[in-house]
Amino acid sequence: MFEEFSRRNRAVIAAMSLAATRDWGEISLADIAQEGNLSLADLRREFVCKNDLLRAFQAEVDAQVLARVKPGGAEDTVRDQVFEAVMTRFDILAPYKGALKRITQYLRCRPGEASMFVCSRLISQYWTLSSAGAKLEGPAGLARVAGLSAVYGKAFSVWLEDDSASLDKTMATLDRGLKNGERALENMEKVCGTVCGFLREFKRSFRQKNRPDGEPSSGPAPAPSV
Repeated sequence: MFEEFSRRNRAVIAAMSLAATRDWGEISLADIAQEGNLSLADLRREFVCKNDLLRAFQAEVDAQVLARVKPGGAEDTVRDQVFEAVMTRFDILAPYKGALKRITQYLRCRPGEASMFVCSRLISQYWTLSSAGAKLEGPAGLARVAGLSAVYGKAFSVWLEDDSASLDKTMATLDRGLKNGERALENMEKVCGTVCGFLREFKRSFRQKNRPDGEPSSGPAPAPSV
């Protein structure tokens, strides 16, 4: 997945290679530099810290997913396309499953450090939804991104332990999560529509009740007498 000619990619490859056999917390920046045949100065020019290497890994996976997924057909729904994109992501991540297991185990015990990846995970889901043609404007867009992040997180946990070739458990978890999320979003949009309609009507009624005596109502003015 990563081209080895750049210092940045060599460092990410080295980090994931070490994580496949060692606890993430025990791996130092010096270890990564040595594994990638880099100097610490080279590593510092590219990254701020170890977590920065993981964010670079996420960004490269995002790019690989976007390069592989194809535009949906006329009969494909947004949910269908999101499902395909996430499963493509798991296919890309497959060679790194051992490393990701160890890194995930490390972060689960350190919620403060894990929270540093919330933003990059939301960005990943934003691009996934964008590739599927989902509407991402306004509160509904934010809800879609946050909802997919939660669905992906659960599917990812199942995927880490799903060693079957068909990934049936992973696909079932993802499909169920997307369906539930879609229904929840539809209900939220209905509630928002009802509330917004009520607020508009309340505002109109309030203005009418508090209009000074003699003030003409909004609308076309009467024609002048002749």
